[in-house]
Amino acid sequence: MMRRAMVLALAFAGASCTAGPRYNPDAAIAPEQRIGASRLSDSSRRFFDSLAVERQRDSVRVVLAPSARTTLSDASVNSVAWMDIIRDSTLVALVETALRQNRNLQVAVARINEYRADVGIARAPLVPSLAINGSEGSNQVALGAFPPTSFRATRFTGDLAWELDFWGRVRRGVEAANADLGAQEASQRATTLSLVSDVASGYLQLLELDQERAIAERTLSSRKATLDIARQRFAQGLTSELDVHQFEAQVAAPAVTLAQTQRALSQTERNLNVLLGEGPAAIPRGVSLSNAVAALAVPDSVSVSLLTRRPDIVQAERTYAASVARIGVADAMRWPTFNVVGSYGSQAGVPNNLFGSQTNVYQALIGLSFPLFDNAKLANTSAAARARAEQARASYEGIALNALREANDALVAVHTARDEALAEATQATALRQALDLATIRYQAGLSTYLDLLDAERSLFSAELAMSQAQLGELTAAVQLYKALGGSWVTASRR
Repeated sequence: MMRRAMVLALAFAGASCTAGPRYNPDAAIAPEQRIGASRLSDSSRRFFDSLAVERQRDSVRVVLAPSARTTLSDASVNSVAWMDIIRDSTLVALVETALRQNRNLQVAVARINEYRADVGIARAPLVPSLAINGSEGSNQVALGAFPPTSFRATRFTGDLAWELDFWGRVRRGVEAANADLGAQEASQRATTLSLVSDVASGYLQLLELDQERAIAERTLSSRKATLDIARQRFAQGLTSELDVHQFEAQVAAPAVTLAQTQRALSQTERNLNVLLGEGPAAIPRGVSLSNAVAALAVPDSVSVSLLTRRPDIVQAERTYAASVARIGVADAMRWPTFNVVGSYGSQAGVPNNLFGSQTNVYQALIGLSFPLFDNAKLANTSAAARARAEQARASYEGIALNALREANDALVAVHTARDEALAEATQATALRQALDLATIRYQAGLSTYLDLLDAERSLFSAELAMSQAQLGELTAAVQLYKALGGSWVTASRR
């Protein structure tokens, strides 16, 4: 009889259907689109290109002298593709340390393990549950006018219970759990992407502060030399005491910048230490900021298909898939449930006779349960599931459109930041040459101290602005990497 029940259960399962709609979402973004930066006019573009050529001809004294740009290689977030853009082994080591030790990333990985276990829990009802039960007790029963009867019973059975997934409620639940797991994996990937970007941004900030410190130290040394010249000229009666005091005041400006830069360096290093999951320690440096800028290569446009790997889009899509699957769970709850229950074992009056002859006991049945008077509640539960799926669909599409905007803005930012850095470098080069001429003319008595002071102030400001512009270009590249969900050359090499 038990065998017949199992055969019948398998027949029901084989003939079952799956409730709820099939998940088949439309593409949130047309795949033929491209993300491209709006271009300048031809004359403006030729001007900025000429600046790039001129910067390559600058002497080694120019801070921004770029090296040959390299071709980017194909990579993914897991292999830290951003490192192929910077090409700095020190940064590679820092990111690897962060991926290994960062506490937020460890929390995200542990959360994935939780959701993976939830998938196992959701899948468990697809197979029968089997339990072994035993009991031994003393009983007394009374039947009508008959005197009470006492007896002992010892029982040992194997019990089976199984709800047939006739309408696919369990299978839809498994689909939802798998989609939730996919969403959590995307969330973990988003944490990884943000961590890599934050480490890269912090490291680039350190390089920029190092460059600012070098500029301030060089300027301080130059102004001290100018002050010495002014004092010599004053001692010779060739200039006034006012000139000396003016030059003394000028020496203080780079000294202030040095102090501010040192404070910012300490704070940035401590922030990086937290991202690396370690205590306060000095952060090593690799390439210089100018070399990092020179190695950067960004295309004019990229395929919109790159956005499909963005973690927030993947997470939103998986959340939408889970909500659609839960419609099937809600729909299936409105229909009858079929249960198979079986039990087989031995029962005797005393434990010694438990497995003797004539002690076998068994039970096999199929049950039916129909939610008759709760159907209105279940219908509204189904309607609520559909409404949540609509919300998830709209959220998915909105996140995809926002991702398209962010990627386009990031690509525009990279190109405009590069033009800005080139212009700042050109200004710094011209002002450096003007300072050299002003110094020679002042020493020869051909110009006043005001000309020299103005040249020194202008060059210091221009070099600091150039350093900030270089950082802006690299930071924009980090944002583009994050906006695209990884390297921007992956699709073109496939």
